[in-house]
Amino acid sequence: MKRLSIAILLFSLLLSCSQKQAQKAHKSELVKHLESIFYNDDFAVIPDKSFNVADFGAIADGKTLATEAIQQTIDAAAEAGGGKVIFPAGTYLSGALFVKSNVELHIGEGVIIQAIQNNDYYPRKWTRIAGIEMEWPAALINVYDEKNVRITGKGVIDGNGKYWWDKFWGDPKYSGGMWGEYKDKGIRWSVDYDCERVRPVVIWKSEDVLLKDFTVKRAGFWTISLTYSTRVHVDGLVVRNNIGGHGPSSDGIDTDSSKDVLVENCDIDCNDDNLCIKAGKDADGLRVNRPAENIVYRNCITRAGHGLITLGSETSGGMRNIEVYGLKAMGTNIGIRFKSAKVRGGIIENIHFHDIKMENVANPFHFELNWYPEYSYCTIPDDIPEEEIKDRWRVLSQRVVPEEKGIPEFRNIKLSDIKVTKAKRAFYANAYPERPIHHINWENVSVEAEESGQLSYASNWTMNDVVLKTATGQPITLIDCNNIQQPELIKTNSQPIQEETNRTLEEQFQTINRNGDVVIIPVNPTETKALTNGDSTLYSKEFSLYILRQEDATLHFYEPLGDGFYYSEVEVITSQNGNLIQVKGQKDHDYTLFVNRATKPKSIYGADNWNYQENTRQAIIQVKGKNFSIQIDD
Repeated sequence: MKRLSIAILLFSLLLSCSQKQAQKAHKSELVKHLESIFYNDDFAVIPDKSFNVADFGAIADGKTLATEAIQQTIDAAAEAGGGKVIFPAGTYLSGALFVKSNVELHIGEGVIIQAIQNNDYYPRKWTRIAGIEMEWPAALINVYDEKNVRITGKGVIDGNGKYWWDKFWGDPKYSGGMWGEYKDKGIRWSVDYDCERVRPVVIWKSEDVLLKDFTVKRAGFWTISLTYSTRVHVDGLVVRNNIGGHGPSSDGIDTDSSKDVLVENCDIDCNDDNLCIKAGKDADGLRVNRPAENIVYRNCITRAGHGLITLGSETSGGMRNIEVYGLKAMGTNIGIRFKSAKVRGGIIENIHFHDIKMENVANPFHFELNWYPEYSYCTIPDDIPEEEIKDRWRVLSQRVVPEEKGIPEFRNIKLSDIKVTKAKRAFYANAYPERPIHHINWENVSVEAEESGQLSYASNWTMNDVVLKTATGQPITLIDCNNIQQPELIKTNSQPIQEETNRTLEEQFQTINRNGDVVIIPVNPTETKALTNGDSTLYSKEFSLYILRQEDATLHFYEPLGDGFYYSEVEVITSQNGNLIQVKGQKDHDYTLFVNRATKPKSIYGADNWNYQENTRQAIIQVKGKNFSIQIDD
């Protein structure tokens, strides 16, 4: 018995070793290359000397501006040949800080570096914003043209972003701000650039940088920007941007035209792309022509956001040699996401996504290469005086010549060992007839969704051991596609899903109409979300409007013009004691209106179809469009 136990133990140890060796053997050459850089004891080594900000006069009361004292500490460490800058616990109010070569900024547990809400304390620097090079306020923490830098510790970098969020679109969101002003002028495409929202951390044209263990919250704009940099390791960061408001475009971690980057073990909750890779935008990005390459994102969790992992929309410089694995989506509404436009250009190739889990992600695979066609070519309105036109507007509105140079190409992409449950739409892809999204290889992928989805302009997709479970069992709809292999289709019982959806909506209705005075409730079936006045939502081809009472009322909600960057207003108006219903928006929908009426109307004008349900006492009205009026006569 003893010999048997020993034999079992030896076998277990041997099996364990074999598994570890197998795992090691299965690592890609890219992963092994990056680990050889970042797991080397010589990476970003800092001299063993400490410099305390308190010795230079920094006060941690959250009120006294500490910028100068902290910067003096950093400079002293750099002048001494390098060292670690440390902080006593407390909150340090600060403007822009610039970390130098051979310096570690150690933000220990109990330490908060908080952004002062005043752009005067962030000197203007040449940078890249959303794919365009320009002068802009520096970030709170900057690494500019440096080498051998560490930012570490269990402390917090607080972007203090609500000041900039409100500046962007008012409080509550969409109530005004520059968003409203620019929208009225017809230049909404420039709001993100002109609002000049301060970023928490920017790494610019630097080498050998480690970002480790700290938390960033309330980013004014993109949270972590890694631009034109080489050999950057991001490990164990926590991002929490949905605190105390709604931060527009508050991406989590963006790698922008950088090389040899490893992002791992991060936990992201934001209000745009959780994890993202970018490479410049339009004519300016094509001018720079710098790719994002040799990048691994792995073992991260994403919560609220609009993209578990996003490639784009800034694709002009191209992307290649990228591996993404070990991710888990827990709340983001889009999973693996490609974005581009017909003016972006760039070749995106040699990408591998694998070992990923997604639950309750509405759109697990969303490839929109015609992202925001309405805004891709920014047009300066004729009624804006010449002297008011900003230089950056001229850059933004520069045309791509020849036009075909602006068509992006996504090719040679592999997706394997991915499990998706409780999705809305399984697959979506939309490219161009000139350049379809092509040679996409799917292996060992399981998707449970309400609908199969649609592909437009795709070619040469293989699906091996790919299972798609939907209530209808219908295949993916193909439009102008070539050589697309369908997944194995399994029809599931839709009743439990529908019952859960009905329960969810019933609970939302009870919350919204707790006082019994609500007239209009829009419902987005893609999100299973009932909306209140001022809410934003994902785009959905289908939409429902519930008119609960015959009263005059007005409600506004907001939907993306593309799929997440700019939003447009949808206005729903009931008047004439509820007999006239008007909808005003910018996107076409298949609307179904559920109008509570005690008796069947004599006639309804403006509807494509309608009927009256005696058991629910509802007029059910169907109409397609973006602007329409429904007149009900009793």
